[in-house]
Amino acid sequence: MIAELNQLMQLVEERLRDDLDVASLARALCTTEYHVRRVFSSLAGMPLSEYVRRRRMSAAASDVLDGADLLSIAVRYGYGSSEAFGRAFRSVHGVGPTQVRRDGGPLRMQPQLRFHLTVEGNFLMDTRIAERPAFRLIGQAARVPLIHSGVNPHIHAHIASLPASAHARLKALSDTEPAGLLQVTDDVDPDNAEGSELTYLHGVATAEADPVPDDLDAIEVDAGTWAVFRVEGDYPAALQEAWAATATEWFPSNPWRLRPGPSMVAVLDRAEDFSTATCELWLPVERA
Repeated sequence: MIAELNQLMQLVEERLRDDLDVASLARALCTTEYHVRRVFSSLAGMPLSEYVRRRRMSAAASDVLDGADLLSIAVRYGYGSSEAFGRAFRSVHGVGPTQVRRDGGPLRMQPQLRFHLTVEGNFLMDTRIAERPAFRLIGQAARVPLIHSGVNPHIHAHIASLPASAHARLKALSDTEPAGLLQVTDDVDPDNAEGSELTYLHGVATAEADPVPDDLDAIEVDAGTWAVFRVEGDYPAALQEAWAATATEWFPSNPWRLRPGPSMVAVLDRAEDFSTATCELWLPVERA
């Protein structure tokens, strides 16, 4: 996957002035748009769309400094007016093109990214591949913003709002793998931008044919393959580190890629204060 990402970076450079069809580029690289966007954001710390925007505005800055007509520059980079171009330029550099032309800056230039795989061997990926028939996730759902590091206070507040009886009721409904109470994220923007909204469901897995109680939310999950990572350590730091390591270590070294679907965390054991835990991270995958 590292080689494919570097090829994608070169294609981005070649097409800075064109509409970037990521789906077509992904197919040319024998992968999927979903996998490319998810892995890119995990490794780069920004969505692919944000990187492309920054690179375009970095290239456009040179044209602005060269004194070219602003409307011509706007059209060159796919904007219908100098006003729309100015807004995009300002969102990246913090100042408008007229000020940059007058003062020579300031400019916030985005270098071209290049990806390198460093194998250190210090993160053991305890993994299994599971084939699962179609099943259903049921529980209490909420829309929350994505937060990459640390405890997500919105998810914490959602779980804390549920009475103890709700947890016990959900546990009793669990009748298929992954067993027990689950932390489920769904509807994640493939660009995986910090702050973008996703669906969080605190619930359990049940057989597809089981009825859904009227007061609970449900997510239908198609039959498919899952990569299951067992994680032990500080919570949630160890879990988030494992999520990142799937992108940097596991996917580049194995013939699998992410496919659309919910991500699930099953807590197998935990300290009383939840400072440490043993979890399983379930990611939907397909053969690369």
